[in-house]
Amino acid sequence: MKYGYIRPIVKDQQCTNQLNNISIEKLYKESHGLAKKRTELDDLLMTLQKGDELFVQNIEALADSLQQLLDILRLAERDQIIIHFIDEQLTNQTIHEASLLQGATFFARLQSTFLSHSSTFTLQVAKQQGKSIGRPRKSDENLERAFAMYESKNYTLFDIKEATGISKSTLYRYLDSRSISDEDK
Repeated sequence: MKYGYIRPIVKDQQCTNQLNNISIEKLYKESHGLAKKRTELDDLLMTLQKGDELFVQNIEALADSLQQLLDILRLAERDQIIIHFIDEQLTNQTIHEASLLQGATFFARLQSTFLSHSSTFTLQVAKQQGKSIGRPRKSDENLERAFAMYESKNYTLFDIKEATGISKSTLYRYLDSRSISDEDK
């Protein structure tokens, strides 16, 4: 039997550009792009049987990490299932001759894709839940005190950190952004 699996991915969050023009008998569609609670994938993996074929648009749609990809590939090999990765023009039974550099480049890009996917969907959920994103802002009072101490040249960076709770890297980051905004004036 020919199955398809789609889910929201970074470049296709509405799943409109996945598995178009591919003839499949049953489609499993995940409602979210997060790594956890992928119930449709779990159901699909429990349904697949020897000789079945699974079509996915790309590796990102199927797996969230190299380890998960490896686990799914092992399952497919054990159960004699063929997985077609459309964008990569690969199956789990295909091997392309490539140099070690080309292979390493492929997997490095894949790892970057996994990280991008994970952070994109995690940030979207955090925003929907009203959580603030990024570094917490230091209080203006503490910043001004740290600036004054720094500019007086009477205090070490350690002294400034102890008095204000602002680390060297944070102080320098704020000093840099302050000098940039001063230049814009």
